Amino acid sequence: MSTLARIAVENTVYHFDKLFTYLVPEELYKTVRPGVRVTVPFGAGSRERVGMVFDLDGQEGEGIKTVLSVLDREPVLDREGLGLALWMKNRYYCTLFEAVKLMIPAGLHFRLKDSYVLSAGFTDFDRENYDGLSWQIIMALRSHGRAMPMEKLSAALGITRDCPEFKALQAGGVVCRVNLAMNRVKDAVSKMVRPIPGFDGRLTPRQREVYGVLCDVGEVSEKELCYFTGASPAVVKALCEKGAAEVFQYEIYRRPEALAAEEDHDDLILSESQQKALEELTEEYENAREGSRCALLYGVTGSGKTSVYLKLIDHVLAKGRGVIVMVPEISLTPQTLRRFQSRFGDQVAVFHSGLSLGERMDEWRRVRQGRARIAVGTRSAVFAPVQKLGLIVIDEEQEHTYKSEASPRYDAREVARYRCARSDAFCLLSSATPSVETFHMAREGRFRFHKLEDRFGRAVMPEVQLVDMNWEDHPGSEHAVGMALGEALIENFRRGKQSIVLLNRRGYHTFASCRSCREVVSCPNCSISLTYHTANRRFMCHYCGYSAPLMKKCPSCGSEGLAFRGLGTQKAEEQLRELLPKARILRMDTDSMSGRYSLERSLQEFARGEYDVMVGTQMVAKGLDFENVTLVGVISADQTLYSDDFRSGERTFDLLTQVVGRAGRGRLPGRAVIQTFAPENPVLGLAAKQDYFGFAERELAYRKAMLYPPFVDLLVIGFVGGDEKLTRRSAERFLQELEGLARGEYAGLPLRVLRPSPAAIARVSGKYRYKLIIKCQNGPRFREMIARLLTAFAGLREFRQVTVYADPNPNRII
Repeated sequence: MSTLARIAVENTVYHFDKLFTYLVPEELYKTVRPGVRVTVPFGAGSRERVGMVFDLDGQEGEGIKTVLSVLDREPVLDREGLGLALWMKNRYYCTLFEAVKLMIPAGLHFRLKDSYVLSAGFTDFDRENYDGLSWQIIMALRSHGRAMPMEKLSAALGITRDCPEFKALQAGGVVCRVNLAMNRVKDAVSKMVRPIPGFDGRLTPRQREVYGVLCDVGEVSEKELCYFTGASPAVVKALCEKGAAEVFQYEIYRRPEALAAEEDHDDLILSESQQKALEELTEEYENAREGSRCALLYGVTGSGKTSVYLKLIDHVLAKGRGVIVMVPEISLTPQTLRRFQSRFGDQVAVFHSGLSLGERMDEWRRVRQGRARIAVGTRSAVFAPVQKLGLIVIDEEQEHTYKSEASPRYDAREVARYRCARSDAFCLLSSATPSVETFHMAREGRFRFHKLEDRFGRAVMPEVQLVDMNWEDHPGSEHAVGMALGEALIENFRRGKQSIVLLNRRGYHTFASCRSCREVVSCPNCSISLTYHTANRRFMCHYCGYSAPLMKKCPSCGSEGLAFRGLGTQKAEEQLRELLPKARILRMDTDSMSGRYSLERSLQEFARGEYDVMVGTQMVAKGLDFENVTLVGVISADQTLYSDDFRSGERTFDLLTQVVGRAGRGRLPGRAVIQTFAPENPVLGLAAKQDYFGFAERELAYRKAMLYPPFVDLLVIGFVGGDEKLTRRSAERFLQELEGLARGEYAGLPLRVLRPSPAAIARVSGKYRYKLIIKCQNGPRFREMIARLLTAFAGLREFRQVTVYADPNPNRII
């Protein structure tokens, strides 16, 4: 009986994606297993593609294509990973292979590379039988000695695949095409040499000298052996050929530089409230199979939530199980990362986008082989192949970065809960400002709820002052720092203490407009104004990356005299230097911290007292713990408060609460000064009082009245195309198809659909964007209906130039 494999194939479109059946040839019986990658012929042209084997069966089949080759010596995904890919396809409207790619490191991805060789039976090397170019092609392939990539042939001879001579050689069977699976990153290995004991064959004096050294040391790297003996690699090769030595490879690991830290196993001292929370969490962990597998650890800023879950991790490790710890951004929490490294040493592996491809691959392998039992990272860490998974911790669980904004549009918090349910593991959410959805689930009893309501030790909550800039500033003025904040900064500097200033907008000026025609200088590719950056004297678009040099004339009417408006971190830095000429000021935003590890080095310098004031975007607001910071200032606190997104109040409260919490975390009391033009807004007042529960109750009442999450789910159907009218028509047509299904086969589903409208930023990178918002209950039948709509809509030729996607519970309504 033939063996068949069901395989997910790369680069399939969503409406055509499924598990495809292939025949496993006899010579590959032992190597084709679930979880390995293979190459298969696909489509009408049978072009070779990479696929992932999901399962095998023994059914017969006719006319089925055959697996061509196996790319992995052992499975790269286990049964749990394959099941997770199937779950993600159903929940996030992605293809199976898109889900698979999330679970393996980028360095392990293969790409198929067209290459060419002389046919095995080719023996006709008579020059007279071939014209000049044909002969050059034959000689190039013959001299190369192995499969030659097309790009090398093109570079050497200037030919393409469509070259008549080249096509004639293929048609005549002289040249044949092969596909090479190219790994993006080479394994990191060290070439080692060891002696064969008791060898008594003939050796040259030089070889015998090197053999003697080998016998003394046992085994050594070839590089070191040649360095210390002065021998060439040819001597080592000769020893191996004569049987006096053998070469083997030893896998080494490329470790991220940021993990260099001394180990420190000092025990943590917990307060009474921390110890109580730990005991309750430990008991819940032990009984995870019987009760809820998820808990929320709430604690005010500086209450010591990290210490609690570090002790819980100790307990999980002692039970022989592994741990995943997720943080919103590694770059925002270097102190947390160093703390893990100092406590757990080499057991910690890191997963985040700042690593090189080689580092990512090696960290993944360390975890998969059980050499690292703790995976720490951003949302991609949720897919880490931790052995015997026992615990997933999601720190600052309210952060929007846990939700992917590109396909697959997954939520790492949902994936974490799914993995815990499948692995009998425990999921711990931790935050000083939990998302409203998480707080609601905890209040409803779906999650266990634990509180840390006081700061650790003698630290107290900072005193907060709301400053009404309507009285302190003049309309149209461009002063970042008002009088009250300026006086506080001067006094704090005089006392030798450090300050943090938050302005969540980078650049110098946020826009420029013409004094004559009033036209705003905008991006040619996006419906957004350009931001002026003084560091490079250029206008820049923060959406598509377009930039233009500083101009003196209006691009619309040609008149001279542009008026610059708005504040960014570059201008705030300049004004702070004028206010505090003797202070050492550190600016932190994505422009100044673009170098690798530059953010961590800057934070270490700030911790050592090499700077007096830190000014920056939200990267200064979270995950930082500096004992000498006693003042926090917030510029333009209300700039995110009045956006058209229903979560704007929650984001503002979160950001202000977190940044205010950076002050007074040590023995000294802290103070915060918040500048605003809307001091009467209750969100700002609640943030100033650090009253999370008051905010959550108010926000839940608003969400319930307006029918927003957590009382419903949201699904946004996005439409992107180069033609605005066609894009709008596609959205309207989708609404018609949705209405037909919702009134017919799916009449029982509760739905509320808002008509199509342009996105908040209607044009990005030259593409127009429309949205269709559906308020729903995101259950299996609803997802089935949407999957059918997406599949059917993709078959409408009229709209093939428009990209349509579904985004469940997005961070922002686009």
